[in-house]
Amino acid sequence: MSHLGDPSAPLLGAGDRTHPARGPIQTLDPRARILAVIGFAGVVILLDQPVALGVALALALTVAALARLPLRRTLRQLAAMDAFVLLMLLMLPFTTPGHALFALGPLTASAEGLRLAVDIALTANAILLMLLALVGELDPVVIGHALHRLRMPTVLVQLLQFTVRYVGLIDAELDRMRIAMRARGFVPGTNWHTYRSLGYALGMLLVRSLERAERVLCAMKCRGFSGRFPVLDTLHFRRIDAGLAALTMLALTGLLLLEWRLG
Repeated sequence: MSHLGDPSAPLLGAGDRTHPARGPIQTLDPRARILAVIGFAGVVILLDQPVALGVALALALTVAALARLPLRRTLRQLAAMDAFVLLMLLMLPFTTPGHALFALGPLTASAEGLRLAVDIALTANAILLMLLALVGELDPVVIGHALHRLRMPTVLVQLLQFTVRYVGLIDAELDRMRIAMRARGFVPGTNWHTYRSLGYALGMLLVRSLERAERVLCAMKCRGFSGRFPVLDTLHFRRIDAGLAALTMLALTGLLLLEWRLG
């Protein structure tokens, strides 16, 4: 029973999704890691100076190195986020008024817009990297348990766990429907047949999701579900977790002081 206090140990119901600890970050209490991410994100959002944001990104890189995140997967996740905001970042220099920096035909880029784009890019990458380093390797069951111990509303915790659990199943169901449509000779295009077929597929996906939800609810009731999941393990703050809290407070205070000095 000695493994019950270890946040890196598998929990009942977690399956094989829990990864063994690969670095010192994985030995920390999940609650401390979640609170550290929330505090870091809250402070970084308040920063406005590029130098302070660069220091925040450097801190996130340091924590990511300590967490020993897989390099390829981490870069792929960062690239996905950067691609999502790339269009906005490219438009900001040309849509923000300020001192002209350069011109591309009729479009004039401002220094203020370029700085704003850099600030947003640094902020987003720093927060996401810290999130991946501290929370990204946690099993959803562990995250739900930690949020429950942090006194988060039970309904929200259960919604999070069900969402993480069943989004993958719904995606697999959508893949099966897509394969079935291709097997019947469906070729997507810009015509009413395509729109109607996709509408039917979306409706059928919702129907199947509802049916699965009803089956899961019936199965849970048969197993005595009363609105709360029984917690099988306990979490305890240790000295290393207190050290993380102290280092987090020190780092966040330093970032705020740096922002104040440069502002």
